[in-house]
Amino acid sequence: MPMKKILVIDDEAWLREMVRLALEMKGYEVIEAADHVEGDTKARERLPDLILCDVNMRGKADAGFTALAKLREDAATAAIPFILMTGMADAAGMRHGMELGADDYLPKPFRVEELYATVNARLRKAQSVRNEAEKKLSELRSQISLMMPHEMRTPLNGIISNAELLADSAETLDSKTIAEMGREIRQSGERLERLIENFLIYAQLEIVAGDAEKTASLRSARNVQAAVNASDEAGARAAQAGRTQDLVLQLADAPVAIGQEYFRKIVSELVQNAFKFSEQGRRVQVNLSKVDGHAEFSVRDAGRGFSTEQIRRVGAYLQFDRTADEHQGLGLGLAIAKKLAELHGGTLAITSVPGEGSTVTVKLPLSK
Repeated sequence: MPMKKILVIDDEAWLREMVRLALEMKGYEVIEAADHVEGDTKARERLPDLILCDVNMRGKADAGFTALAKLREDAATAAIPFILMTGMADAAGMRHGMELGADDYLPKPFRVEELYATVNARLRKAQSVRNEAEKKLSELRSQISLMMPHEMRTPLNGIISNAELLADSAETLDSKTIAEMGREIRQSGERLERLIENFLIYAQLEIVAGDAEKTASLRSARNVQAAVNASDEAGARAAQAGRTQDLVLQLADAPVAIGQEYFRKIVSELVQNAFKFSEQGRRVQVNLSKVDGHAEFSVRDAGRGFSTEQIRRVGAYLQFDRTADEHQGLGLGLAIAKKLAELHGGTLAITSVPGEGSTVTVKLPLSK
């Protein structure tokens, strides 16, 4: 395992040396910086595993806060654990540091044991976060590798097999059969198109989620036609499923802080899932209302429902009971709706009783 690098930023040479010697005794590589400017440069050049930084340096009372704020703005250094060292650990200062993204405080003067305990705790937490991220990435890769070949092959087989029959036997087929094969080709093409579209949308949302500026831009959107969007999109999905008689709408005017395209995507995915997982003749209730200062959009079905474990595992490329049932799609619908809600400062929650049905509720900020 490579040696962990720790950057120590402090204008007092004797304290830097003391911290360096103590940490080197524990096997850490220590990088020193005499002020926040040098510290900022070395943090970007060396990308340490942890930063220890004094708050007051060179007579500048907020030098440590300045260093912290600048490093948190850069994606390359934003996740580095940052510990502020200060002899004036008042509540207001600590709160300000935490708001800027500090991970911990180390009050001066401190004992070597306190230094070890703080550093070790932060490094362990950072490692735990990395391990969890790697686990999720591994699960994502596994789901993609398992699902993508099958999901792409199924509609492609429908397109290719029908096209081959038309090419080889068109002169022996009656018009009704040719029309039916054409419809199957179109349905397979639409399925493949939706699969690719959802895959690209989810990938795009993951990129946006890591960009604060793009996220802020998304949240500035204003949609005063949410009720109309919900009615149009839910109606289209009901017609697609051949179940317009099962759709029940209760939609109030609620201007939401999300663009029309993304709001319609949420409606489309949730309503489509409701029809997919419930039987003909069972109602699908779609509501939009204002509740406690936010907009609340919900879709309720009387289908088979989700278990508690399935709800907990809602995520990209995860399909429920794939071995028992044949359902189209990569399972991206709920993941996309959830990601869109969160990117716009909202939430997605699922309540369900297996065998009785589910309600998916999306809360979104009202546009100002």
